[in-house]
Amino acid sequence: MPSNHYLLDTHALIWFQEDNSKMPTSIMDLIQNPDNTILFSQVSLFEITIKQKIGKLPAFYATIEEIYQQCIKDGFTFLNIQNQHIYNYNNITLLVDHRDPFDRLLIATASAEDLAIISSDEKFKLYPDVVKVIW
Repeated sequence: MPSNHYLLDTHALIWFQEDNSKMPTSIMDLIQNPDNTILFSQVSLFEITIKQKIGKLPAFYATIEEIYQQCIKDGFTFLNIQNQHIYNYNNITLLVDHRDPFDRLLIATASAEDLAIISSDEKFKLYPDVVKVIW
């Protein structure tokens, strides 16, 4: 993929949709730049669904359908989970400090698709040889 293709981490997707002040202006500008291709993964929709069900996103009320539709309106590209992403998951080193399956599948996806990932999660930086992290 070209260097202007980016995959949103789940929290980046949520914060963008909320226009959350935790999202730096430079990242908002990168996401909103029409020259960039911003992708969101089916993995994130699944993660949001689970977190909403177990009460880990009490202030985020949007349904998965609303999130998906808003992302499409925002010009983002939907990325289905592909077999190659799951195959690549096995190549991501399982670290004691980072066992989150959603994060690891997003990393595997970004790696398989040759995408930089937009995330403030410091754990993503544990994989410098696997994925480029923006933020």
